[in-house]
This record gives sequence, C-alpha cells and structure tokens, in this order.
Amino acid sequence: MAGEQLIELAKRRGFFFGSNGAYGGTAGFYTFGPRGAALKRNVEDAWRDRFTLKEGNHEIEAPTVMPEPVFEASGHLDGFDDMLVECGECGVSHRADHLIEDATSIADAETLPSSEVELLIRDHDIACPNCGTPLAGQDVEDFNLMFSTNIGPGDAQPGYLRPETAQGIFVEFPRIKAYARGQLPFGVTQIGPAYRNEISPRGGLLRLREFTQAELEQFIDPEDDDPPLDRVADVDVRLYPAAAQEADDGTYLDTTVGEAVADGVIGSAWVGYYLGVAQEWYERIGVDMDRFRFRQHLPGERAHYAADCWDAESEVDGDWIEIAGFADRGTYDLSKHDAHADDSFTVFKRYDEPKTVERATVDPDMSVLGPEFGGDAGAVAEALETLAERDPDAFDAETVTVDLPDDDAATVETDVANFSIETETETGEHIIPSVIEPSFGIGRIVQTVLAHAYTVDEIDGEERTYLELAPEIAPVDVAVFPLVSNDDRLVDLADRIAGDLRGHGLSVAHDDSGSIGRRYRRQDEIGTPFCVTVDRDGLEGDGPDSVTVRERDAARQVRVPVDALAEELAALLGDGGAASFETLLERYDSVETDVEAA
Repeated sequence: MAGEQLIELAKRRGFFFGSNGAYGGTAGFYTFGPRGAALKRNVEDAWRDRFTLKEGNHEIEAPTVMPEPVFEASGHLDGFDDMLVECGECGVSHRADHLIEDATSIADAETLPSSEVELLIRDHDIACPNCGTPLAGQDVEDFNLMFSTNIGPGDAQPGYLRPETAQGIFVEFPRIKAYARGQLPFGVTQIGPAYRNEISPRGGLLRLREFTQAELEQFIDPEDDDPPLDRVADVDVRLYPAAAQEADDGTYLDTTVGEAVADGVIGSAWVGYYLGVAQEWYERIGVDMDRFRFRQHLPGERAHYAADCWDAESEVDGDWIEIAGFADRGTYDLSKHDAHADDSFTVFKRYDEPKTVERATVDPDMSVLGPEFGGDAGAVAEALETLAERDPDAFDAETVTVDLPDDDAATVETDVANFSIETETETGEHIIPSVIEPSFGIGRIVQTVLAHAYTVDEIDGEERTYLELAPEIAPVDVAVFPLVSNDDRLVDLADRIAGDLRGHGLSVAHDDSGSIGRRYRRQDEIGTPFCVTVDRDGLEGDGPDSVTVRERDAARQVRVPVDALAEELAALLGDGGAASFETLLERYDSVETDVEAA
C-alpha cells in the first residue's frame, strides 16, 4: 500500500490533513478531522486503560509552557539540537542527518559529529532537495528544537513550549510523591501535546512540530523494586539487538520477554516488563505484528544517561519508524532538578530495622574563626564539615588544614574545630529514585494502525477498499441505514435505532444518502465494524421486527431482532468484532440475499 493512497484516504474521509490550508498551509502541523479525532481519542483511551488504569498509576495534566530554569536543569537548552544545513542558493534549511540517510546506507546519521556529516555531504554530492544546488561547503550547525515564548508582559520571564511531556511529571515530583505516600515503586502518566521546531517536517503524522505524547514515568528503587515480570514472561517478542545491527549477518531474535531478560539481551527487567506490556497492547489495537519489532539503541545514539533503551518500530510504506521508546533513565532527571530547584526530589527509604551509626561532626568556634579569617570564616567552617565527613582521621593532629575557594588554604587548631564522633540511630535514608520511561507517539501510532488496517479486496467482482481497524479504536462503532429513504416506516425506525444505540454509549453514524452499496463502501473506508440496515423484510414478517447486521471484514450479514440489537452489538464490540460474529450467525438467521446490490 503506497503512502500516497493512505494520505488521500485520510484527507477524503476526514482522518487528518495539513493545517491552515486557507492561508497556504503551515508545515509540521496537522488537523485531525472528525474521523481522525475520534480514532486518536480511542487510541489515547486504550493507552490510558492499559498503562494508567490497569497498572494502578497516577495521571496528571501539566502546562505546556514552562519557565526557562526547568530546561536549564533538564539540559534541553544546551543539548536538544538537530543538525541543520541551509542551502546557499534558495535559503531553505534541511536536517543534515536526514539528507545523509536518504542518500546513503547510513541508518543513524544523527549520531555522527557535524564535521563528518559535512564530509559526507561533499563526498556524496548531496544537493538541496528544494532547488538542486549542491550543499558541499555549507556549514552544518546545531539547531535547538524548542519553541521560545515570554511568560507575562513587560520584563517577561522567558519560557518554552515543552518538547516532551516528561518534564511536567519530573518538575511536580515533590508534590506527586506525597499523593503516592512516598512509597516506591509508583508510576505517573500524562497524555498531551509537545512541541519541537522540526527543521524539515515530513511523512504525514510521522514528524510534526506539534504532536501528542503518552508517557509513563515509573519511579523505582533499583535495589529493592522488581517488576511483575511473570505477567509478561511468556509474551513473544521480535528483538533487534544492537549486536545484531552491527554484525554483517545480524538477524532478528524471536524470543520471549522472560528469556530475553534472563539472557541479558534486555538489560533492565523493568524495560523488559514494559516491552511485554506494549507488545500485547499494540496487538490489541491492530498493529500488524509481522511489521513490528523492538530495536535496541546503538551505543552512539543512546542518551548518555540511559543505561538501556529500546524503540518500538513499525513498518509503514517500506520504512521502519519509531512509535515508542523505552528507556532506563536512571536518576538523571530527578538528580538534575534536585540540584537546581528549591525542593527535594528524594523519597525516604525506611530500613527494615533501625541502624546505629557513628558520625563525625564539627562545631567550629566562630568566635575564634571570625577574627582570624574574617569574611572567609563561613567557608572555613563548611570546609571543616566536609573534611570531617571525608577524612575524620585528619583531626587526630593538633591542627588541620582545609582548602578554600580561589586555591587558598586555612589551618585551624583541632580544639577550635570541636571535632567529635557521635552515635546516631537511623531509621532510613533519603534516596533519589530511578526512572523507567515508556514514551509513545500517538500520531505515529494513528498513522501506523491506519497503514496496517488499509486493505483492498473484491466483493461481487468489484474492488473494495476498507480499513480493518480494531473495533476498540474505530472512529464509528456502527452505522444505521434505512434501505431506502422514501419509506417513512424505515426512516423512522432507523432514527429510533440510532438514538437507542447512542443511548447505550455507542458511536453511531446515520446515513440515508445514495445506494445502500455506496453507503456500505463509505463506512468500510472509515473502518466502521458493523452496519445495521432497516428493510421492509424485517417489518413485514410474522415475528418481531428485525434488521440486518453486516460485519465489515467479510461482509457477512445476519438478521437480528430490533429489541436485542443494542445488547448484541455491545457484546460484539466488547469481544473484538468479527471473531464473535460467528456466535451471532449461529444464534440468528444469516442473510443470503445481496443487500449490497439493492
């Protein structure tokens, strides 16, 4: 299935399209139409159900604009960059690493230094995609991807649109830990928009300047907290480890989560656990498992603070795209904010039994240090405290010498330092938790499930295009049609049925325009699992009023009593659709007549 066909269907049927078209369009921004917004919301709800509710996690919603100090602490101001090369002729900017990847066999050019990228551009005669001018000799520069703004009028506080939802969770950790009663492990999720000023957006929903993330930050004590790995130990996964990627004959590793963790292929049991959870969830929402893999980050592309990192990748239009990342981030994030912010990012870890410890302390006599060292007296006192913790034996001599700022030193009599060893009982210690982060790109998942659901078959000698969407995420649950629109009995009953189904919480489309065959095709193209047709045969028999229920994938039809319709459809949608339709066929009479040709 060519990508152009999916993009055309997405525009025509109201899934997604480029934003601001009336004003020439704005690259990197997409609007979700009526069908796409419903599909996206259903994907988010399915994610929330699995990663928030079923895991017992907390969910928050933080602002999308955050002050500059947050990103100074997180490192985004200095290191959140992509490589930019600007055409000297037309002035259009491009991501240099993408140009390299498109023109060569290099898969991860973003891991290369800028100087090497400049050489590759020259050696491969890479030209500007916009005007064809050679880019050799153009500088490759780092471009920070964050959108800047000002918070407030006048001498406004500088701020940025968040480039990831994670920072909203990390910054609020001191308060969120109280809601979790300070007990590790606990997880916090967030679904919301993030912003990156991409140099060259492309690929529909695959690379946007505004996009939706669904992220989970799992806070753990790595020494004591183990995941419930047994829940997913037998889940089959297809892995693409770093060693296989670097080998000339490297291949996929088809294994189970439990075996991969036991063998050390997946270094973190927590990462392994969430790979297993994600594998089952992706299959649940309709990702084709034959076009899906987990790829381990190569050493050069892994963030410096990440102990291990894997991407969930799907094949779309011949390319493998990242749709989620799973990282063991260690204590990096909370440690950075603990050092920069005015609050504590630790939790109190209580010991099983109290511990008695000896602690070296000093109580410097400031009445002596003040006259002797003047303005440096405070620094001398702090240096004595540090020395007592690091090297208590230094106080065995009559004097101690400590280093001061600006390479100065101070010698103090031991008696003036008032050194002593005190015995204390400790019930626990303050620790900074480690973080395991599964991060999902919702737009990329939406495009993946659409691409994997896109199906072409033939019915009665006529080619049909339909979306084989999982009923849980389909934008419409059921469509209701009167067979003809000029019979008030059929129209009135169709209206009543549509209202009743909506009252049962189903998403319903009501369509009486055009032939019944065309109406079926329209619903097939947006992935509606079931269609209900009200016809005269169902009203004129001796039994109760009935309607025809048609399932999408095989276009099979069965006649169901109107009074049982809502209950039967709710059961079908809850059980996953087509598979349970067999039960309906066994319970009621299948429809042999070709309603689609009516």
